[in-house]
Amino acid sequence: MARNRNAQFSIEAAKTLLRSAGLRCTAARIAVIQTLGDHQTPLSPMEVADNLAEFGFDKSTIYRSLTELDESGLVARLDLGDSVRRFELLPQDAQGNSGHPHFMCVDCGKVTCLSGFHVELVPDDPGQELPGALGEVLIKGHCNACG
Repeated sequence: MARNRNAQFSIEAAKTLLRSAGLRCTAARIAVIQTLGDHQTPLSPMEVADNLAEFGFDKSTIYRSLTELDESGLVARLDLGDSVRRFELLPQDAQGNSGHPHFMCVDCGKVTCLSGFHVELVPDDPGQELPGALGEVLIKGHCNACG
């Protein structure tokens, strides 16, 4: 059953995204999209499952939904080097990545989106080409709570 709570990301918005990607509108997929859409930070599969625990979804169903949503281009999977995969809902005009850098606290591991920033690589030598496709930009440091 899809989530029936005060979600910021509506069931209809989730269904529209799924249909645009050619995916069936299952309750688990809708709930996962709503959960990711309601958070301002990438979430691990365990965090998504914890958010949806009251609805009785199996953890393997949550993980499978995240993988399918990633493969469809609706969700980005972030591998930030700490062995924890995180997922975030992509903007509709995104082309495979979130389009913004992320900050990771080296003490507590919290990851936040730096949505107000844009990173552009420009070569020092105008004749120099940048190497292949760019990945995610990650800034590591100490969050305010860990100081």
